[in-house]
Amino acid sequence: MLAGVSQKMLTQTLRSLERDGLVSRTVAPTVPVTVTYELTDLGISLHHLMRGLKSWAETHMDDVIANRAAYDSPTG
Repeated sequence: MLAGVSQKMLTQTLRSLERDGLVSRTVAPTVPVTVTYELTDLGISLHHLMRGLKSWAETHMDDVIANRAAYDSPTG
């Protein structure tokens, strides 16, 4: 379960990622059926890029917030 994400939306998103080649889907014939998803090599390469973007955002968020405040101020 993911807060705020419906099962339908999660399934649609995962299927889209599978179609794009970012994840692989494996179905195990259990009761109930077990479906697992795993990043492909392409997905891993995107994951590394996104981690770098996240790191940049965390490092520079104070600057971004300060720039927004300055821009939005009446004297900005």
